[in-house]
Parts: sequence; structure tokens; C-alpha cells
Amino acid sequence: MAERPAVTWRDARGAERRARWWSEHAPAPARLAAAGDDTPADRAFARLRAGDGLAYEGDFHNARQLLDAASRRLRPPAPRAPGIAALFLAEREGVRAAQEVLSRLAVPVGPGWTCALRRAPALEAPLSEAFGDPPDGPALLPLRELRGAIGAHEWHRRGVPVPALGASVHPRYGVFAPVRGEYVGLVARGLARRGSLAGRSALDVGTGTGVLAFLLARAGARVVATDVEPGAVRSAREDAARLGLSERVEVVLADLFPPGDERFDLVLANPPWMPGEPHGPLDRAVYDPGGEVLARLVAGIPARVAPGGAAWLVLSDLAERLGLRDHGELARRLGAAGLRVTATLETRPSHPRAREGDGPLAAARAAEVTRLYELAPA
Repeated sequence: MAERPAVTWRDARGAERRARWWSEHAPAPARLAAAGDDTPADRAFARLRAGDGLAYEGDFHNARQLLDAASRRLRPPAPRAPGIAALFLAEREGVRAAQEVLSRLAVPVGPGWTCALRRAPALEAPLSEAFGDPPDGPALLPLRELRGAIGAHEWHRRGVPVPALGASVHPRYGVFAPVRGEYVGLVARGLARRGSLAGRSALDVGTGTGVLAFLLARAGARVVATDVEPGAVRSAREDAARLGLSERVEVVLADLFPPGDERFDLVLANPPWMPGEPHGPLDRAVYDPGGEVLARLVAGIPARVAPGGAAWLVLSDLAERLGLRDHGELARRLGAAGLRVTATLETRPSHPRAREGDGPLAAARAAEVTRLYELAPA
């Protein structure tokens, strides 16, 4: 890991302080100042928005309230052009800017995963899970990342119920949880229609938590599951063991396809479905810069399907509805790869965001259709 940059500031008493900036995503601010329980939210937000970092001193719960107050003061940028695509891009820019601004409010940690703020919770378990080895001296950790690690620890501890699986998965920090269960139900429907996979081999490309690989294994398949994120590989291996599926599911760290040239009776992929830049590790499960992942995936599928086998591609049409992907692009990519669609299944969104708000973006999300395309060599 790269060396953590050193930062300096003066605390509330005017003494110079020095620490390491301990962030996975946010660059160290060029300027730092002290903030505390008596810092007005308007003043804090003005400094954060201007690019200054704030090192909090005082009470942990008050620090959380200050972060929430700063978040409420953020305003999304105006679209740069007419149309629904511009609305969406403005929304994404607002998310990026919020992440950048809010990550400048930091709390002291170290040495070890300790925090000197009053009423700070126990941090050893969540921060060790999220970030590994702790600092051996004073450090500043963005409060936004700390809260994310605490939330991820609770997801990992309690698990996320997956009705189509009849069990829970326990994603680690930075692993996209299957809270949008419609795609899992869609694959379960496809497996119910197809019947037993006993004696068959299957490849789950970009497995994430491993939930689709587990469905394939329970249908009888021997499964190889891949992911490019080490945290996802670890999560999927842990849950395979928890569900008693380790002998059926091999989880491999790989970018799309596993090493070698093995072919499979069924190749399954639920790739990122939105063209765009990810703003963090969780976003990489959703956003695909320039459609590059989808292009490589489709081009590589034919070489991995065994004779008489099939591929299942699960993809939302939200990008087409927002004007971010041409309506004919997927068909052109499939044709260029020598793949034809032999059947489709589809489902509508069931996640809460599909029922929130109004306006063109809300309407597009409510109308979204996720499809399972069954593919075969043309």
C-alpha cells in the first residue's frame, strides 16, 4: 500500500498536530483546521466546500451530527443540457461532489483502531474488517468512511436475506450486497425452467457475494465463480463454506474469465449495467466506464461456452431509458460476437428507489426492465 501522507494542523488550543491521512479513497486536503462540538454547521460546511479539511475534536455523536448537517446543505448541480441523460449526469456529479466534500471531515484514530473522541464506539472489529492493519501512530480517518465501515460490519455480522436463495449472504466492506433482489429471482426462475444442472459445469462471471453461484450449485452444477475484487472473492468463499457449498463452488480472483481455456455448459454474468465512472468500490458493481466491461464480456463468452451449452446475460435496460446506451448496442455486440438470443425472461424493479420521487428520472427507474438473455453461438 502507498505511504499514507502526513498532514498538519493546529488544534483548538493552538498547538500544532501531525498525523497520517488514513483514507482509502479521499486525497489529503491541502489545508486542515480544527473543528469541535461548538463549530457552527454553516461555517464547517463553507470550509469543507472550499476544499479545507476539518479534524474533529470532542464528541463522536456530535461529529456525526455535523457530518449529517453538512450533507443536508449540499445541492445537486444544474444539468448542463436538456434531456434525461443530462439530468442523470447532473445527479451523478452531485454524488461525486458530495463524496469529495464530506470526506474532508475526519476524526482521530490510532495508534491501533482506537478513537480519542468522547462516546466513540468500539472500532477494532469494523475497521479491521474494512481496512486491515491499523496505524501505529496518530491518524485522521474521514468520518464518512468510518461510518461506512461500521455499517458494512453490521451487514457482515447479521447477513442480508436473499429470498430466492432461502438463506442470507454476509458481504464484507466494499462488496455490493444483493439488496436489489429482482436479478436473483430472475436467475432462480431461469433455473426452475431449465431443471437440474446435475453433472453440468457452470461459470459465474463477476460473482460479487456469490449469490448466483450458490443458486447454480444448488441446482446441481459444479461452479467456477470469478471476481476482480479480493474482498468479493473472500466474501463468496466464506458464504460458500457457511452454506455447505465449498465443494461445488470454486471462487477465483480473475478479471472476468478464469485462467486457462475451460469451457462450461452454462456461463452466467450479471455485469455492471450503467455506463459511467464509479465513485467508489461499491459503484464498480453498477457502473462500467465506456461500456468496456460489457464489451469484453460479450466478446469473450463464445470461447467459454461448451458445445451444446448456453450463456445467460442478466442486464437492466435503465441505461437505454436514460439515453446512456444506444437501444441497438447490445444486439450489435452480440451479433459481432457470434451470439444469438434464444430466449428471454424479464422482471420489473422491486427495490424502494423505484417507487421514490417524481419527474423523468423517477419515471425511468420505475419503468426499468431487467432481462435474462439466453444466448447460444449463432
